[in-house]
Amino acid sequence: MNANIIRKKTKVVKVGNVKIGGNNPIIVQSMTNTPTYDIEKTVRQIRKLEKCGCEIVRVSVPDKKSSMAIKSIKERVKIPIIADIHFNYRLAIMAIENGANGIRINPGNIGDKNRIKKIVDCAKLHNIPIRVGVNSGSIKKSILEKYGEPCIDALVESCVENVKILENFNFYKIKISLKSSDVLTTVEAYKKISKIFEYPLHIGITEAGTIKTGTIKSSVGLGILLYLGIGDTIRVSLSGDPVEEVFTAYKILYSLGLRKRGIEIISCPTCARTEIDVVKLANKIEKKYKYLEKPVKIAVMGCVVNGPGEAKEADLGIAGSKEIGVIFKKGKILKKVPVDNIEKEFFIFLDDYLRNA
Repeated sequence: MNANIIRKKTKVVKVGNVKIGGNNPIIVQSMTNTPTYDIEKTVRQIRKLEKCGCEIVRVSVPDKKSSMAIKSIKERVKIPIIADIHFNYRLAIMAIENGANGIRINPGNIGDKNRIKKIVDCAKLHNIPIRVGVNSGSIKKSILEKYGEPCIDALVESCVENVKILENFNFYKIKISLKSSDVLTTVEAYKKISKIFEYPLHIGITEAGTIKTGTIKSSVGLGILLYLGIGDTIRVSLSGDPVEEVFTAYKILYSLGLRKRGIEIISCPTCARTEIDVVKLANKIEKKYKYLEKPVKIAVMGCVVNGPGEAKEADLGIAGSKEIGVIFKKGKILKKVPVDNIEKEFFIFLDDYLRNA
C-alpha cells in the first residue's frame, strides 16, 4: 500500500470467501448487464469478469425467474454473487435461499418494517451480509422534501435511517454505499458517512456515463476518496462492457499504489522528435497483455530524449531513434536495435521478462 494513504479501519464483513474491510485489500466489483434469468449468457459474462480480476459480482433480480437462476449460476462460477433487489422483499428472500452470497437493498423502498425484518431474518439464517445502497434516485420522499433536492445531507440522512432499521433488528453484517452521479456530492457524502459508521464502504460514482466520460468521472471521484483512505470495495459504473469496469478499477487502484495487477503503460504524448509509432505500439502491448495478472510497468517512448532517462521506473521499455532504437530495463540499456526490427525484438524481451518475473 502507498505509504501516503492511511485507510480508515472498518469492520470486516465476509461475502462468500471474500473478506471486505479491516486490513483486507480493496475489492474490485462489477455488475452483469445480461438478463439474470438467461443463465448461459450470465455465466459467460461472469467468467469473463473473473478472467480480468473481478472479485465480487452483482446481478439484478427484478423477477422470480432471475432470483431462481442464482442457484444454477453459482454452481458454474467462482466469485461471490450479490443479488440486487428493489421493492420486492420476496425476491430478496428467494435470492438468499437460492444461494446469493449477499444482497443489496435500499430498506426504504422495500416497504413496511415487517417486510424488512423478514429479509433480515433470512440473511441471519444464511449468514450473509446486506449492503445498504442509497443513491440520488432512491432517497425517501419525506427526506427529499425536507432538503428540496438529492443533496449531500439528504443522501447521508437517508443512509443513516436505513442502517438504523437493520441495526434495530440486531443485524450488523452491513456494507454501505451512497452514490450520486455528481462527483463532489458523492465525495462529500462518503466523507460524512465514514465518520458516522465503521461498516465497510462500497464506493462508486453512479451512472457515471460512457466508457470515456465515465472513466474520467470515476477516476476523479474515486481517486479522491481512496486518497483519503475511504473505500473497501470499488465499482466503476460504465455504460458498456462490464469488463471495462474491472480494468478501470484496477488502473485507479494501481495508480494510487493500492493494488498491483496487470500492465501499466508509461508512454510519451509524442512530439516532432518521435521516431516510432508510440500510439500503435502502446495499444498493441496493452491489448496483447490485457489479462495479465502480474504487475509490470512498460515504457514506450518516442525518442532517446524521453527514454530511458525519463522512464527509469519501468520494468522494461523501448525508445525510438532515427535508425537505432534501444530496449532498456530499469533505465539501463539492454540492447540497441535497428528501428525497423525494434518492435519484434521488444516483444521477445517482454515475453522473456514476463516468464521469469
